Amino acid sequence: MTFHAASRDALAAAELTLLDVLGGADAKPASARARSAKAPAAPADDLGDELFSVVRLLDAEVGLRRALGDSSAEPERREQLLTGLLSGKVSAKALEVLAATVRQRWSTPRELVDGIDHLGRTALLVRAEREGRLDAVEDELFRFGRIVAGDTALEQALTDRAAPASAKAQLVRTLIGNQAEDVSVRLVEQLVVAPQGRPLVAGLAALADEAAKRRERSVAHVVSAGPLSAAQQERLSAALNRIYARPIALHVEVDPDIQGGLVVRVGDEVIDGSAIGRLDQLRRRLAG
Repeated sequence: MTFHAASRDALAAAELTLLDVLGGADAKPASARARSAKAPAAPADDLGDELFSVVRLLDAEVGLRRALGDSSAEPERREQLLTGLLSGKVSAKALEVLAATVRQRWSTPRELVDGIDHLGRTALLVRAEREGRLDAVEDELFRFGRIVAGDTALEQALTDRAAPASAKAQLVRTLIGNQAEDVSVRLVEQLVVAPQGRPLVAGLAALADEAAKRRERSVAHVVSAGPLSAAQQERLSAALNRIYARPIALHVEVDPDIQGGLVVRVGDEVIDGSAIGRLDQLRRRLAG
């Protein structure tokens, strides 16, 4: 799923609202973390299901999709349309996330729907992450993708456009409902019912990758000039836990070439405290 520049910015802003509503602190500034700590968390699975239901609605209602995703219309007008339509039909938390989402400027109405679908997946993956089940979800999505890739008849049954959505969702539950994590089942159901143009096998692989990337953000890859003692690792882990407001596991690698200090990578963020890194920064300042 590819987003243009405006939609990427819109999605980032909408995801901050989602995480705030969920009571989380992922990738948020300290002020936002402080606000969310005081607010009760919304059930991630319920919120994910509600967002998925709106995706299905917008898939079916082309005119509504275009109206909500019309970047030339005033954000307040788009929000009023959404609120008038969904108030009382979804939870207040879902409405808050959706209102924040349609206020953003999306490149196309289609990318607005893709963005809401992404937010629904994020809500469910947050639940698995907080329950310590993200690794199981990743593994189940990957394995189910391999099963579907090797069974043409099953793939055809799950992608049959003539089959009712309810029948395909029931097939998913029959196949994995009693064996897989509930989050895995919900994610696969949504992919089968509302694929958003994604081929099934590729879509399952992308879901597994998304789970893996989210899980990776809870791992700090640390490069140190020399071995870290147990006490040093404990202090570093505690500091990262405070920064990211969630448990951070350390993967430590020793590399004498950095000549002192540490380089820490958490997801896409890099904290370069190495001697080499500081020298590079100094050279750039002198050159600039």
